[in-house]
Amino acid sequence: MTKLSVNINKIATLRNARGGNNPDVVKVALDAERFGAQGITVHPRPDERHIRYQDVLDLSPVLTTEFNIEGYPDKRFMEMIRSIKPAQATLVPDPPHVLTSNNGWDTIAHQSMLRDIVAELHESGTRVSIFINPEPKYFEPAKTTGTDRVELYTEPYATGFPIDKHAAVKPYIEVALLAQSLGLGLNAGHDLDLHNLKFLKESIPFLDEVSIGHALICDALYYGLENTIQMYRRQLE
Repeated sequence: MTKLSVNINKIATLRNARGGNNPDVVKVALDAERFGAQGITVHPRPDERHIRYQDVLDLSPVLTTEFNIEGYPDKRFMEMIRSIKPAQATLVPDPPHVLTSNNGWDTIAHQSMLRDIVAELHESGTRVSIFINPEPKYFEPAKTTGTDRVELYTEPYATGFPIDKHAAVKPYIEVALLAQSLGLGLNAGHDLDLHNLKFLKESIPFLDEVSIGHALICDALYYGLENTIQMYRRQLE
């Protein structure tokens, strides 16, 4: 079964636009769980332009599904993971100024650093996933870091899907089989939506988890959050 982790960053963006606490990030996360989300994902950035570090602290004791915290492994991120001990930490190579995660790790150049970070996170009992491009050369080096999973960066798939879905998914099938042969768990995320998610799942049936935020929250404006989460869950059946 492929689990759906709902990224709630955009809920925080909406709240921050006006100040105050409307919408309530914690309440939305709890409602998302009640509506069928099998995990909650957040990505606190240094400028706190959406999810704030205090949000992460507030969410941790009340969530009942898997809590996935994404981020660049700087000192503050590592301290937060050690303190909270979430189910999963997803390492992304974001510099502070980027709008959204738009590239995976070069696991060749950063192999030693990632190995040290993964070992430290494992000491906290946290499962580790590394955000990675769908290029075979990065997978064996990822394995040597000790990571539990890799998360496939799926924007190129989403971009190519309307043009030729079979060509778009081909490199993802290739690296997914490689990850499976190496004993790496497999997550996916970025620009997945109601149009392209089902085909990805059918092409990679052993996918462990997808993390979806922007498209899901946009769809919820029309369909409602509960109905939207169920619609995404059905794409993964």
